Amino acid sequence: MEFNCNWNRKYTTIAMYSFIVIASSILFFLIMSRLDNFIHILTGHFSSLYPFVYGFVIAYLVNFLLNFFKKQLGKIPSLKKVKPSRFHILSMLLAYLVSGFLVYLFIAFIFPQLIASISGLVRKIPDYVQSSTEYLKYLSEDILLPPGVVDFLNKRLDEMAFFISDNAEDLVPIALAFLRNTALSVWNVFLGIIISIYMLAEKEQFISLAKKIVYSIFNVKNAERVIEIVRRAQTIFSRFLGGKILDSLIIGCLTFIILTAVDMPYTLLVTFIITVTNIIPFFGPFIGAVPSVIIIFFESPIMAFWFLIIIFILQQLDGNVIGPKILGDSLGISSFWILFAILLGGKFFGFVGLIIGVPLFVLIYSIIKEIVELRLEAKGLPVETKEYLDR
Repeated sequence: MEFNCNWNRKYTTIAMYSFIVIASSILFFLIMSRLDNFIHILTGHFSSLYPFVYGFVIAYLVNFLLNFFKKQLGKIPSLKKVKPSRFHILSMLLAYLVSGFLVYLFIAFIFPQLIASISGLVRKIPDYVQSSTEYLKYLSEDILLPPGVVDFLNKRLDEMAFFISDNAEDLVPIALAFLRNTALSVWNVFLGIIISIYMLAEKEQFISLAKKIVYSIFNVKNAERVIEIVRRAQTIFSRFLGGKILDSLIIGCLTFIILTAVDMPYTLLVTFIITVTNIIPFFGPFIGAVPSVIIIFFESPIMAFWFLIIIFILQQLDGNVIGPKILGDSLGISSFWILFAILLGGKFFGFVGLIIGVPLFVLIYSIIKEIVELRLEAKGLPVETKEYLDR
């Protein structure tokens, strides 16, 4: 009887594992065969979590100011006797007031001018196409370009003009869809702000709860290892993102001052593009410079040329002086791995991946490096990479 029980238990386990594998394979096949529908359904369900995603992002960014005010207010003797909870609330209040003031400045002064610049640019596109066509005809008459080249360029410009005129009829539904999505995003951001306040108000409680869960799942040694990795991730991301944001703001201010001094067309719009794209490591200056040069070129080719020189000088200043001063050696990886991380992050996560790809890769790289070096030390082998050059 015991033999039969063991026999039944053994084959029941095999049957259950077989069923799970077959069912998982069928499910995987169905998902892959209708991947677009699956992603659409998943996105629809995930959209309900957008306020929490926004809340986490807002809380993470405001936390930089929160820590700054905690550090600065802690130096005031009269505030050292304040209860930690009240001290935390005071720092949080100042952090949100400063954040709200910065957002107000952007909405009140910068955003309207950005919209005006974009609207003016869109209105002038047909004129730019027409002037480009006339300029090509002038070149073909004076410089004697090959007829095939002239015909090809004229056809492309005509196609562009027809495309703009045909899509002009669709501007109303596109504008309505944009307004709807904007209103929904604003509502999600509003909810995100409320959620971020709760997150930061109970930050210590959330951290303690997370640690409690980790210790309940893993043994003490592995739990401490997980917590150490999370701390390392926080350090890497906070240093990198905080440093890049500060670096981009400095470059944005310098760009605005210089472009205003030389009376560059679309100064505010171009400065905004340069500031935002500069957050992206390595490719940021190129991503921001290309559309900016195109925008300025249609207004003035000479100014576009000077813009390239100005941006080149600013990026040299950023790469050799400002960036190293702010970021230091926070990455700790070579340019090859930075390029690899940006391309891989952009492929999987789009624009967000271009920004977080590098710190995420640095985290993974540091973990793998630590594991490799520990195994080498256990075998009595050197950990320096150069030691293996001649082996």
